[in-house]
Amino acid sequence: MKIIDMHCDTVSRIYQERKQQKQANLRKNSFQVDLTKMKSAAYLLQNFALFIDLGETAEPYETFLGQLAVFQEEMAQNTDLIAPVTSYPQILTNESQEKMSALLTLEEGEVCGGSLTRLQEIYGMGIRMMTFTWNYPNSLGYPAEPAPFTALIKPFTGCEDNTSLRSLKNAYQTAYSRTEKGLTSLGIEFLAEMERLGIIPDVSHLSDEGIRDVCRFATKPFCASHSNTRSLCGRGRNLPDNLIRAISEKGGIIGVNFYGPFLSDTPNGHDIFFSYIKNIAQHICHISDIGGIYCIGLGSDFDGIDDNLELENCSKMELLVHELQKWGFHTSEIEQIFHKNVLNFYQELLK
Repeated sequence: MKIIDMHCDTVSRIYQERKQQKQANLRKNSFQVDLTKMKSAAYLLQNFALFIDLGETAEPYETFLGQLAVFQEEMAQNTDLIAPVTSYPQILTNESQEKMSALLTLEEGEVCGGSLTRLQEIYGMGIRMMTFTWNYPNSLGYPAEPAPFTALIKPFTGCEDNTSLRSLKNAYQTAYSRTEKGLTSLGIEFLAEMERLGIIPDVSHLSDEGIRDVCRFATKPFCASHSNTRSLCGRGRNLPDNLIRAISEKGGIIGVNFYGPFLSDTPNGHDIFFSYIKNIAQHICHISDIGGIYCIGLGSDFDGIDDNLELENCSKMELLVHELQKWGFHTSEIEQIFHKNVLNFYQELLK
């Protein structure tokens, strides 16, 4: 069974490990994703997110460049197994050469600093999908589950004498206090420019109001790369049925997330929000019932989530195939979920 996963944080994890002077690489590691495990599981493509936590850095663009360098280095060192792609034909070329594909994404639109010019620059660097927010309000929009403002102050501690950092801190404080909870006017401008360039808008982490704004203003399909259904788990990060339906009607894709707290409202007997494969299948089934089989993909969130996982890493994806068969999904439907839906989505959008 070929696999496309719309979201993992492995490159960011490697970057963080190296900052702590630890050895880490993409070919083989102890994380949830590496190239060896991917190859054994028949991966066709992995989206690699560059994840920037605004609560951990006062220089988001510099952090982005650092993670980009890690990605580029790992691609150069593993040309026998994988190659980066920015277009659909490149995916087919890699497959014909028995190589996996790597699609570069950005998780935190504030990396652009509100600049359309910088958005154009990151497109030139290979970014082909981007979230508007993570868990902090920013110049583009409001998140589904905003972290407290105190979490955002940490990177600026001791930096108050720096004028540019002080201005950035003030801008974020303004973002927290504004009344509108969807996209900002700048966020709507970014949406239009992303569509023009060919950067797929990703509404995971965006508020309901923000997703409704994207539905209203988007002229092309978009995705929620790693989001589940709120009907089964009440977290704000999950999608209500009306937005599942709206994304599907726009031709979009929803990548189902494997994180335990996004799968169930109820912890197990050890008070742990454990990620059970049956719960992943349950979310897939519900999204299929609401939005149809063609709007579903996989968005594991591997290496951005804890290790409380029955499906413990990317080499174990066959377990989800077996579980979906128990739920009554036919092989052709599982193929749609595992790779064909996303591949068709990329065929339309990655020119």
